[in-house]
Amino acid sequence: MKLYLDRQKLLKVARDNRERYAGARPFPHIVLDGLFPDDALSPVLEEFPDPASSVWKEYQSYHEGKLETQGEENIGAFTSLLLYQFNSAPFLHFLEELTGITGLIPDPYFYGGGLHQIPRGGKLGVHADFSRHGRLALDRRINVLIYLNRDWKDEYGGHLELWATDMSRCIERILPIYNRTVIFSITDWAFHGHPEPLTCPEGMTRRSIALYYFTNGRPAGETLPGKGSTLFMQRPGELVPAGTIFSRDRYTGVKGAMMQPVSTRASRLVLSAKLVVKNLTPPILLDLVRYLTKGR
Repeated sequence: MKLYLDRQKLLKVARDNRERYAGARPFPHIVLDGLFPDDALSPVLEEFPDPASSVWKEYQSYHEGKLETQGEENIGAFTSLLLYQFNSAPFLHFLEELTGITGLIPDPYFYGGGLHQIPRGGKLGVHADFSRHGRLALDRRINVLIYLNRDWKDEYGGHLELWATDMSRCIERILPIYNRTVIFSITDWAFHGHPEPLTCPEGMTRRSIALYYFTNGRPAGETLPGKGSTLFMQRPGELVPAGTIFSRDRYTGVKGAMMQPVSTRASRLVLSAKLVVKNLTPPILLDLVRYLTKGR
């Protein structure tokens, strides 16, 4: 298999766009079309597993309906080798030059990454990603999303939405068309997702490659103390069912959090405080507090 990553070409793209990346709002990001040759992505589509295949891990809740591969051993040979190239030095140099984040480490486990697929009716609520690797003592710093959707129309939905850090509004909507790459920096305030259910034709799915990159340590103030995993957020005016869990971490989920619209920084801090208290307080003590305050 040939090397599909041209180091010099990638470095030129990075240098030409690093200021645009750093200055993007609501958080550093960039959208690049045609970054990869077609013969690098077409075979991935040919090997892409059917939604009914057993290779997928399914996430199904109020916030999401999506499929995700776990590791590279269950995907096609070409796709697996291409993923290894995304973990190679040429691509790491490109990301470091583009983002200004040095010492990037790829993920040999593709933890939470690899191939993603969302069927008609599926969605992914606005969220902040997990910020620590599940198996390694590393901090998640960069997301790379490569979309694989030929002939994708605006009316199908599935736009990647980037939201303001106070969750007051959506700042940018990105259509997930074929050979479109989105790169963005990860903090606990980098809220993104596609919260509206897909309306693509039956049998059509929203397909992508997801790649995550890490460092050993990170600048202070980029993460929320006590946050254990992906944290879903409410949009302004959105009411969710009572008892909805906002965290994927079953031990630290925030249940029934804030049925009122979220629109201010103060509201974000209230949710943050609730999460910290929930994470750091032993369940037996929480039960005691509920019992003592019942009826007051």
